[in-house]
Order: sequence, then C-alpha cells, then structure tokens
Amino acid sequence: MILFNSDYTEGAHERILRRLAETNLEQTPGYGCDNYCLQAAQVIQKLCQREVQVHFLVGGTQTNTTVIASLLHPYQGVLAPDTGHIAVHETGAVEGTGHKVLTLPGREGKISAQQIEEAVRAHREDASAEHMVQPKMVYISQPTEFGTLYTRAELSAIYQVCRAYSLYLFVDGARLAYGMEAPDNDITLPELASMCDVFYIGGTKAGALFGEAVVFTKPGLGEEFRYMIKHQGGMLAKGRLLGLQFLELLKDGLYWELGQNGDKMADRLREAFREAGYPLLVENRTNQIFPIIPDEHLARLSESFGFEYQKRIDDSHSAVRFCTGWATTEAQVQALVDAIREINK
Repeated sequence: MILFNSDYTEGAHERILRRLAETNLEQTPGYGCDNYCLQAAQVIQKLCQREVQVHFLVGGTQTNTTVIASLLHPYQGVLAPDTGHIAVHETGAVEGTGHKVLTLPGREGKISAQQIEEAVRAHREDASAEHMVQPKMVYISQPTEFGTLYTRAELSAIYQVCRAYSLYLFVDGARLAYGMEAPDNDITLPELASMCDVFYIGGTKAGALFGEAVVFTKPGLGEEFRYMIKHQGGMLAKGRLLGLQFLELLKDGLYWELGQNGDKMADRLREAFREAGYPLLVENRTNQIFPIIPDEHLARLSESFGFEYQKRIDDSHSAVRFCTGWATTEAQVQALVDAIREINK
C-alpha cells in the first residue's frame, strides 16, 4: 500500500535523524533555552531579513491555539475561511481556549480583504456590538486547505485592512515549504514577514519528526508568549529537539528542496489525472491534488493506494485528495500513474 493521504506519513529526513543521533547524549538547558534553538531562531531572523521573535512548538493545532489565545482578550474572536483548518479540522481547539472562530465564505480556500472589511464594519456599526464576539484577528493559511495560494497583491490588501482596523493577521504556514516552492508563488519569505503580524514555518509536514517555528514580526508582540506556551502545555522539556531539527532543515536550503520535491511530484500526478480525463475540483500548483474520479475507479485505486475523501460530486463521482510530500519518490508516483492508466484502458 502506497499512501498519498498526507505529507507526514513518513518519519523525518535522514539528515535530521543523523543529527539527533550525533547529539543524543549532549547535555543542554531545557525548554528551548539551548543554543540549538537560539541558533535556529537567528537563522530564521536572517531569512526574514528583519527583527523577529521566534518560538518553537510541536504541532500545528497546538501552535494555532497557542498563538490565538496569546493575542486575544476573552471576548474576542478570529475571522477565518469556512474551510480553514481552525474551523474544520481542529475539533474546536480554538473555541476550547474561549475564542470563537468567525467564519467567512471562502473561495477555493481563500477569503478577501473586502470580506474582512465588511465583517468588521458590520460588527462595529451594530448598536449591540458589545453583546457579540469582537473580531480582532484574521487567520489564513499559505497554502490553503485546497492547496491554493494567496498572491502578493491579495495578501497585501488583507494586511492593509487588518492595519486599518487594528486586527492581527496570523498566517498558518504548516505547508509553507510547498507554497513557497510552487511555480506560481510570487511571495518571498521576507515579504511574508513584512505583511503579517505572526506566521509559522511548518516542519511536521516538511521533513521534521515534529515541530513548527512561530515567527512574531512586530516588536513586543511575542514578549510574553512563553507564558502562554507553558499555560497551554506546549513547552517541550527537551526543547533542543525542535531547534536542532530546524537548524538542519534550514541548512543549505534543504527545507525548500523538500518542498520543491512535493510540488514536483504533485505536478506529475496532476498531469496523469488530466490525461485520464479526471477533472480537478480546484486548480493549484502545490502538493495537494483534488481529482474528481468515478467511484468504481476509486474502489480499484484504494486496493493499492491511500488517499483522502473530500466530497461527493454526484451519484457516481467523488472528489478526493492525493497529497505528495517531501519524501514522495518517483517510483511511488509512477506506480500510481501506471494504475490510473491501467484503469482507463
């Protein structure tokens, strides 16, 4: 069985495993106060080309809830696409911290600056505004849940609205490696850092065993973030494991190479799906592909390949997700391509 369910089905890149083994018996301070975390934070600051504050957490849901809880008052909520990860795939974790997710209708996973402005103005112009959750943050992901990307112009417009209405802009970068390396991406890492208040560089889905690097881009914004990390149970005692992994990922451009591999493998699958006459639910150039396939073909594919159900299209067709990743091989992709061709003989 070859799994295309997600981009974290494998363990970690061999370079990370090697460094973990080499440093296994080193003694370091705990809780992220070690030189590995410090050096990794310095590397990220250099890559962002600006003063930033970096913190390391273990996983995406933990990161999303901790960042949101750290910046919002109890009566404030976060605007997000209705397909956003915090709204759909985190089991109410954000609401569990006391902050409502205020969803806006997304288009292929994205929301617009106009939607955000209209939502905030509607709240502020309501005579009973204090009886409702106050929008104070905007959450988006790059790439989105549909693998689509915000353009530089779109992100800039969203950030301008956030600044005009004193909202925080938080960018989920769990799959940032695949977004940055996509052929149609037009946002650099320094530009991303200049157009949001906080974002994170995802490691779990891009070659690390686990780990996300949270980057606060505004002075003072993350000054007390470590208190919230501890409060949320996210302070890893052996914190050096996080810093060490990011040091290795970001060395010699490995992180971006791994993202590029996922995108390249996805392009090959897209071409195969199109050749077979399977339309795509959403067009993108990142590592998630959403073909619409006859159910009888899916049944045959499921005998040898793993994938994720997305939605029913009609009585005989379903949209599914195939996800490539940092470790996807040419041989794995070719096996699926051959199976698709065999089914469509």
